Amino acid sequence: MDSSERRKSGLNLPAGMSGTSLRLETFSGSYRAISNLSSPSKSTSCSDRFIPCRSSSRLHTFGLIEKASPVKEGGNEAYFRLLKQELFGSDFGSSSPAGQGSPMSPSKNMLRFKTDHSGPNSPYSPSLFGPDSGFSNEASTPPKPPRKVPKTPHKVLDAPSLQDDFYLNLVDWSSQNVLAVGLGTCVYLWTASTSKVTKLCDLGPSDSVCSVQWTREGSYISIGTHLGQVQVWDGTQCKKVRTMGGHQTRTGVLAWSSRILSSGSRDRNILQHDLRVSTDFVSKLVGHKSEVCGLKWSHDDRELASGGNDNQLLVWNQHSQQPVLKLTEHTAAVKAIAWSPHQSGLLASGGGTADRCIRFWSTTNGNQLSHVDTGSQVCNLGWSKNVNEIVSTHGYSQNQIMVWKYPSMTKVATLTGHSLRVLYLAMSPDGQTIVTGAGDETLRFWNVFPSMKAPVREGADSENKITAPVKDTGVWSLGRTHIR
Repeated sequence: MDSSERRKSGLNLPAGMSGTSLRLETFSGSYRAISNLSSPSKSTSCSDRFIPCRSSSRLHTFGLIEKASPVKEGGNEAYFRLLKQELFGSDFGSSSPAGQGSPMSPSKNMLRFKTDHSGPNSPYSPSLFGPDSGFSNEASTPPKPPRKVPKTPHKVLDAPSLQDDFYLNLVDWSSQNVLAVGLGTCVYLWTASTSKVTKLCDLGPSDSVCSVQWTREGSYISIGTHLGQVQVWDGTQCKKVRTMGGHQTRTGVLAWSSRILSSGSRDRNILQHDLRVSTDFVSKLVGHKSEVCGLKWSHDDRELASGGNDNQLLVWNQHSQQPVLKLTEHTAAVKAIAWSPHQSGLLASGGGTADRCIRFWSTTNGNQLSHVDTGSQVCNLGWSKNVNEIVSTHGYSQNQIMVWKYPSMTKVATLTGHSLRVLYLAMSPDGQTIVTGAGDETLRFWNVFPSMKAPVREGADSENKITAPVKDTGVWSLGRTHIR
């Protein structure tokens, strides 16, 4: 085609291409299609397939490059290299390995089919370890902030004549939300919901109160006296039900199971009382060599733990009058005793000034599980039923209250306020509040534990929870008041 023909057709064709090489055909609807395209040297037909450049395909990303095998050496290695060059192109054998950047192969792939064994490079990776490493994904989650415990008591009661005696147990909180306190020769009842104070009894000038303990139902209260008596009173009617003897001297500690009342005395004996029997006691447990000052029944009523001024912690069962366990690791008097409500057979005990340790035991095998040195005399222990935490009160020399997480025994809170040893401890029926008493003649109420997330009973209102919380009336904000 000469220049005049090219101008006439309106197409700028390269030299050597004839006008017949390109033919335009008009279809209905004014669509144009290229029916034939030829080169000057060779005529080919086009298809819709796209053949990529193999040198830029990064086939190593998809695991198509075989790793060198230790068996294939020498000529075999060269043979496979040449074979891959023949099959995939001359640039394949010299392609940069994975992880090395090149213009054709960036260092980071958006989609990878190969398993990446490197560590996670994102701070939001679910785990710093592989799925088979044995570590939980919780290791990478940020720890929860520690629970905030108020550092000051929300209520303070004056308790005149509250004795500063390590071996007595003068405060107990019933399941019906009534606090009993032994003050001198009298026992007073303080109703938490109304702050009403009731004088239960007066033992007279020749005797005094050494211990108080409510039954689990909260209707009856037992009182241990300086003369060795054990009295049982109806707390709602304020009437004495029974008086039982048997001890030679003061009864400093009491403990109720479902049916049996146990009493410990300075005479070194533990008496078992059954109100259904007319005799003063049904059995005597002999094992301590000094005054019995700690006594607690397990939650299933199967075991009784006792602590004494002889530094011994003894465990008794229902059917034997000899201790089944003698635990002698403490080096001071054992008054503080608490059974775990979360794990059967888990017992905590605390030692006096020369020991200062809280020790944890398995009563199934008698092994000591762990211990922690608190730095001061351990006077009381209380295990929360809402969370797996334990509270301890202390005497010489810091007079503090401490809340611990179990089993790590990390400190949740340290509370101070008493000026003398914190000898008495009781817990509210909802498990959130504790009351502490000391020789400074004050009772202090602290909110230390969270509420129990108890399910609502089927068919009950949303307020009918399993636990009965302490009702907060306006009296709580009146500040410091007298308990009598």
